[in-house]
Amino acid sequence: MFRTVVALAALALFLAPAAGEDKKDAKKPTVELGGSIDDESLQTLAPASGVIASEKAWEKLAKAWGVKDAPKVDFTKELLAVGTWKGSSFSVVPLVADGDLTVSGRGTKDLRPGFRWKVVSVSRDGIKTVQGKEIPKE
Repeated sequence: MFRTVVALAALALFLAPAAGEDKKDAKKPTVELGGSIDDESLQTLAPASGVIASEKAWEKLAKAWGVKDAPKVDFTKELLAVGTWKGSSFSVVPLVADGDLTVSGRGTKDLRPGFRWKVVSVSRDGIKTVQGKEIPKE
């Protein structure tokens, strides 16, 4: 019985938000897309900053990458974090610290032909810079 109580308490601590964790960080993104593209030359169209900040840039990338039914995004309220990877699986990790948005990723090391891509929305609230630079216009 004691072991069960300890195990449940440990699980509750593991699942509970960390002290000081911002609740809006836990908010589910409004956009979560991903896919695979055979033509590796199209990978260069991903934004160098890892962020799309305008409808024009989003429409251009969605068209080039063949994103079907690309969702509309209110870029006054959100940004799109974009990542690519040559392994079979990966995740895009947007993180805001002290008003600076950084976009990183982690994935498998099993290289495959083409590339995989992911796009995830991030609330603009509190973001002043992206990767230490001004938020891109496009």
